[in-house]
Parts: sequence; C-alpha cells; structure tokens
Amino acid sequence: MDKKKPYFQFHVFCCTNQREAGHARGCCADKGAAELRDYMKSRVKELGVRKTRVNNAGCLDRCELGPCIVVYPEGVWYKCSNKEDVDTIIQEHFQNGQVVERLKLP
Repeated sequence: MDKKKPYFQFHVFCCTNQREAGHARGCCADKGAAELRDYMKSRVKELGVRKTRVNNAGCLDRCELGPCIVVYPEGVWYKCSNKEDVDTIIQEHFQNGQVVERLKLP
C-alpha cells in the first residue's frame, strides 16, 4: 500500500457546541470556545504555522472538561481555557512537536 503524507500536518477540531441553558453537562460554547477557536485560527495564520487547519466542531462529548480540542493525526485531546493555553499548544505542539502534558485531557 502506498502511504501518502496527509494534506495537513495538524488538523484541529475545536468544540463550539451550544447546549440549552442549565444543562447538567454544560457546554464548550458557554466557556468561550468560539472565541478561543477564532484566536487559534488567527494566531496559526499570523505565525505562519503551515499545514495546520483549525476547524469548528460540534459536540466532542467531553462537555464537562471543556472547552475541548482534539489534534490529529495524533488524536491528542486538550482543555483549552484561555489565550495563553492556545499560545502554548501552538508553540509546543504545532511548532516544537511536543504534547503539552499539563493541558492534555485524560
């Protein structure tokens, strides 16, 4: 079988799911997920992080732990609570190839 390189080096899915107010599990949208996704998209572009795609995602089913993102092809899940977390993931994971253990979800 011919193994081709993936089109993206990193494909990031950011949960921005919105649940009804008061839902027991909460939701990433209520924790600022859309703003963090937008910030990640703009920072990746500003920094010239090539072959990286940041996408919106519906529910990733880890609502209580959010805002959540998952990075492929590795399948690494992160809690991304603020812009500093976003900057750390971009620098350490995308630019330096190191998983950010302190932000990694179990």
